[in-house]
Amino acid sequence: MALFNFRKREDLHTTPANGALEAFLQGYSIEVMPRTAAGVESFRDLLPQGTRVYIAHIEGTPIEEMVATAKRLSDEGYPVMPHFPARIIKDAATLENWIAMYQGEADVKQALLLGGGVKEPHGDFHCSMQLMETGLFDKAGFERLHVAGHPEGNRDIDMDGGERAVMEAARWKQSFSERTDAQMAMATQFAFEAQPIIDWVSRLQAEGIHLPVHIGIAGPAKLQTLIKFAIACGVGPSLKVLQKRAMDVSKLLLPYEPTDVLTDLAAHKAANPDFGIEQVHFFPLGGIRPNAEWATRNGGPAAQPANA
Repeated sequence: MALFNFRKREDLHTTPANGALEAFLQGYSIEVMPRTAAGVESFRDLLPQGTRVYIAHIEGTPIEEMVATAKRLSDEGYPVMPHFPARIIKDAATLENWIAMYQGEADVKQALLLGGGVKEPHGDFHCSMQLMETGLFDKAGFERLHVAGHPEGNRDIDMDGGERAVMEAARWKQSFSERTDAQMAMATQFAFEAQPIIDWVSRLQAEGIHLPVHIGIAGPAKLQTLIKFAIACGVGPSLKVLQKRAMDVSKLLLPYEPTDVLTDLAAHKAANPDFGIEQVHFFPLGGIRPNAEWATRNGGPAAQPANA
């Protein structure tokens, strides 16, 4: 299905009253899957040039589909960051083959390393640290490696609901960042409330963990869709923001937009320039187009369609 072209910037872009939000949205990244990318006729009609696009690797997706999506995005001019989920990679030989495929077909130089959303490992790896320890990403000359962050904890790692193991892993990743040539950052799970995120980033800094944070934010979507994804992904206490909204009949049928959480985070960053959040990373759970249009309306950079 053909997509309509973006309107000119002056028609679409509404400068936010608070310039902090506009500054906060510059350089945002976004995540796609091969099947959602296949429904987009041209990413140039949707995303600003230079936008980093993560490609989520869901269990069961053939590596050939992942690589083809990476090549398509790279050919359209976007830096691509595919997921490397440790628990679905059988062994070091498989990892080396994936890296070779991505680099040979799409000149990939960036990767998000994470444990992966499966309970039982398919092979030798169960966490992102083991992927880093292979040395294969350094050997292949990767310029940027991102790792996962969990502002509201991760019960797959800390089953008691705390964050002891997560913090230990974060300290290890901080140490690794000091001995790799790759730039590193922490891309996080999405949350719906600013204060838990602010508190978590502050705890990281107090622990001596200074990896830049690329904060995960759910893009505009139907409330029911967000609640479903939030529960499936283990979102913590900030889920109550959605539950409270679901109880308000006047808001129940309106799509959720991340305006409040991002405005609060932007204000905190503006008041505290050294605060550890470096960029916004969008999960476009309600669609890539609505997410991109929301970002542009609220001060983010606009797309530049190839036929404009």
